[in-house]
This record gives sequence, C-alpha cells and structure tokens, in this order.
Amino acid sequence: MNLGAFKAGVNWDNAGVSMYTAAADLYPLCRSITGDGLRETLRRIGEFIPLQITEIPTGTRVLDWEIPREWTIRDAYIVAPDGNRLAEFRSHNLHVLNYSAPMHARMPLEDLKRHLHTLPGHADWIPYRTSYYQDDWGFCMPYRQAETLPGGEYEVVIDSELKEGSLTYGECVLPGAIPDEVLISAHVCHPSLANDNLSGVVVAAQLAAMLQACPRRHTFRFVFAPGTIGAIAWLARNEDHVKQIRHGMVLACLGDSAPKTYKRSRRHNAFVDQAAAHVLSQSGEACQILDFTPCGYDERQYGSPGFDLPVGCFMRSMPGAFPEYHTSADNLDFIKPEALADSLRTLLDIVEIIECDGVYRNTHPKGEPQLGRRGIYRTLGGMTTRQTAELALLWALNYSDGRHSLLDIASKAGMPFAALREAADLLEKHSLLERIPVVTD
Repeated sequence: MNLGAFKAGVNWDNAGVSMYTAAADLYPLCRSITGDGLRETLRRIGEFIPLQITEIPTGTRVLDWEIPREWTIRDAYIVAPDGNRLAEFRSHNLHVLNYSAPMHARMPLEDLKRHLHTLPGHADWIPYRTSYYQDDWGFCMPYRQAETLPGGEYEVVIDSELKEGSLTYGECVLPGAIPDEVLISAHVCHPSLANDNLSGVVVAAQLAAMLQACPRRHTFRFVFAPGTIGAIAWLARNEDHVKQIRHGMVLACLGDSAPKTYKRSRRHNAFVDQAAAHVLSQSGEACQILDFTPCGYDERQYGSPGFDLPVGCFMRSMPGAFPEYHTSADNLDFIKPEALADSLRTLLDIVEIIECDGVYRNTHPKGEPQLGRRGIYRTLGGMTTRQTAELALLWALNYSDGRHSLLDIASKAGMPFAALREAADLLEKHSLLERIPVVTD
C-alpha cells in the first residue's frame, strides 16, 4: 500500500475540522459502560464506517468478570429549600454520579453532602465520578457552589433504572491481503469528556475511513468498546482469534496540545513499539516513549499475561496527568482540530511502517551498482529531496542483505521510514533489490 502517496493528498486542516465536528456531535450524549447513550454513540460512528454491533446479556461471565445490569438515566436534579433546582442532569450530564441507582427522597443538607462530589482544587469544575459495580447514588457539582448551600431540607430526584439488559460494543473489520491483524481500540464509555474519550474515538474512526479507501496488506480491526469491561468482554469472545493480532494500539487523549506520547506494549520491543518509537523520534518534536505499566487504558487488558498481545497506547496527555482529566473542563474548548490532525498523521506514519516494512536482498551486492545508467537519478526530485533520496538509495543497497528490514535500516540511518520505502520501491523496480518473504508463526 502506497500510504505515502495517499498521505500526500490529505488536506489535514479539513481532516482536523471533520474530526472536531464529529466530537462535537458526540459530546452531549450521556455514555456509560452500558445503555442507550453508548448505543447511540456507536450508531453515529456507524454512519461513517461499517460497524458490527455486539450485545452481551447482563449476567454473562466474561473471564473473571460479569456483564452488569444496564443503566438508563432520564433525569436527575436537586431541589434546594428555596425551590431552585441544582446539579441538573439535563444541563450537564456529569452532574449525576454515573450509574446512580434511582432515588427520590427528602433529606437535610448534612445527609445530602455525603452524596456530593466536588473538586476543592478546581472550585468551578464539575468532577466525573462513577459507581459501576456497587449500588450507590450521588451528584457532582462545583466545589464553590457546594460550599454555599444553605441548611434546610432538600429534595433529591434521580430518574434512573438498573435492569437486565446488555453491554454493547462495535467492531469495524477491514480485510487485508493477509489474515494478520492490526488492532486499534478506543473506549466509548465517558459522558461529555472531549479529550479522554472522544478524541481517541474520532481519530480511530477517521483512520478507519481512510484505510477503507486504500488497498491493505494487513487486516485492520477497530474496536469501540466501554473501558475495562468492554475490552475484557471482547477478549472473552475472541480468545481463539487473538493469535491473529500482530500489532495493536489503544488510542486516547489525542486532541490536546501536549507532546505526543507512546506507551510500549507489555512485550516492550514488539514491532509496533519499534515503529512508534521511530516515527516519534523522526518527528523533530518533543515526544515521550514510556515503558509498559499495568495501569492506564485497555492496553493493560490486551497485555494481561494470559494474552500478552503486542498492543501499545498512543496518546498526547497521559490519563490523570492533566488538571482537566475527568472534569467538566475536558470540554470541546480543550481539544483542537490541529492536534487531532497531527495525531492522525502520526498514526498513519506508524501504520505505513506496519504495512510496508519488509526485508530485501541486494541482487548486485559486490560494489555499488551503477545507478546513473539505469536512469534512477533522473527520477529524483529537487536538491534537498534529491540528496535525501540518494542517501536512502545507498543505505537501502548496503543493508539489504536479507537480515535487515527497512525499519532497521531507517533507524540505523536516522532517516524517515518513508524515504527508505521509496528507495526500496525504486530499486526493486529496477531489479536491484528483491523482497524476501517473511514467514510469521
């Protein structure tokens, strides 16, 4: 797949705006690990890419977990002693403790405060809190507002339902020439959080749409599932299939202005780890490469020891490492179209390496073959490009000994992978290199 030519034709400004618009469309929906907000999110993603929906009934055993009851929320609010409504779910869905049990009662302020969640360090922000696996109820509100609540009797209304239902996830599978798979995973369970949730979702969907338009060597599988329980459910249903996964990435927090960050897979030096490290090192920007830790996003599920899949995590800010994390400040103003576009472009660079890397053998290994009489130099571009291209040709010829891949050579040369790929394509066209089939286990 000539992803280089494809990338050259992308209008990145338009791509960034398109992803931002998709995030804005999804932002108001009240998502959770189950329920109609999650389903509606997947339905809208499915308007842009082919998405197969799976429903797993409540009570189903998935590895060491069990699918919980389905949560439905219709409304929630607090009525103050003066009759004013506070913490209204319909004004911001973070106001209700996610997965709150139904509640309708009157109580004094002292009792209500035991069910209020605030952020003293950011007095005007609403925190995001959940109660997935134990029956509880609560409200989230700005600390400044909570501290000024007068004494008296309050009415609490949470019009919700916990019932037998199902957990929902979506998959987009783009078949390739070989059955080996690239897994791209994004969590879709957070309500109205733009960076930690929607940025990864919209970048994944845009990447799927772009790859759908290209011929592919690998099969690409995009999984849109609620965090933790969704990935575990997917693994439980695909335990016999995961051996097909050769490379993978979890996507999250890709819309803010922080430097790009890649967290290695549990294997530490899997091919996807090498590819991501190479792309980030060639970006000319400050970037971070982190070792695997068994916390964070769903890379810890895919990388649990019984699966140990080669799945890293690509992000900008790390979870919990930016003040806006899991608060109302992680809103549409916090993410930027240009950051989304830059994240997508970086992902395509990584995918290009996964798709196009290969091992070659120099067919004229004794001395440098004469490139001029073959007309190779005439195909090269302007001065700077020509110098880079000529250097890439020499590196490709010298290290294509049947033992070094293009990524190996690019890393040794300190050059972008795309330059080595273009050199190899040109040399192969002139029968100076031959590609060696690589057998995978």
